[in-house]
Amino acid sequence: MEETKMNKSIINSEGRGTLLLVSSLLLVINLVLFLTPAYGWWSYLILAVSVFILLFLLYFFRNPKRHFPSEDTEKVVVSPADGTVVTIEEVDEPDYFKDRRIVISIFMSVYSVHANWFPVNGTVKQVSHQSGNFHAAFKPKASTENERSLVAIETADGHEVMLRQIAGAVARRVVTYCKPGDESSIDNHLGFIKFGSRVDVYLPVDSLVCVKLNQKVTGNQTILAKLS
Repeated sequence: MEETKMNKSIINSEGRGTLLLVSSLLLVINLVLFLTPAYGWWSYLILAVSVFILLFLLYFFRNPKRHFPSEDTEKVVVSPADGTVVTIEEVDEPDYFKDRRIVISIFMSVYSVHANWFPVNGTVKQVSHQSGNFHAAFKPKASTENERSLVAIETADGHEVMLRQIAGAVARRVVTYCKPGDESSIDNHLGFIKFGSRVDVYLPVDSLVCVKLNQKVTGNQTILAKLS
């Protein structure tokens, strides 16, 4: 994983191609408009819209430097994403654990940082990707029907935590950097989801949940739960 390189840049590497393509296209459009003899006020309007689009993309693909504020990470589960907690419940998890788990779901709007962090320290046990639909990410069926990636991690003391990156109605690309056998570490990026999306975190049922419904959480900063 190229985490050290990514964390040093103010723009996430997933956005560089998009920014290059869009900025080149907008540059050509505005040059053509301003070089034509018939340009007028509408040319300045298109220029303003172009600047807004570029500023929005720079904002969306921002890559803030964050470090978990405590040295004690042995039992904590840290939020892997920015967003709002939309689900806290006990469910039957059918894909990996195949038993009862607590799930905490975080909805990421288009204004959230869309980089995802590892929620725990440990070893990556499984990584899988599944194609699917693109329902609105805040809907419950998004967890089982949308395009998604699964990452299962085992901590040093034997707890297993599973994370799902879920595409939304706008998001069409889920990127996961790790593979089985990699070491997961809080402060490092696990992946990225382009545009509005959702992340589900599955925990042992005896975990102590530390967040509430509708609470705003910050990736790599907010403690979601504590393992027993």
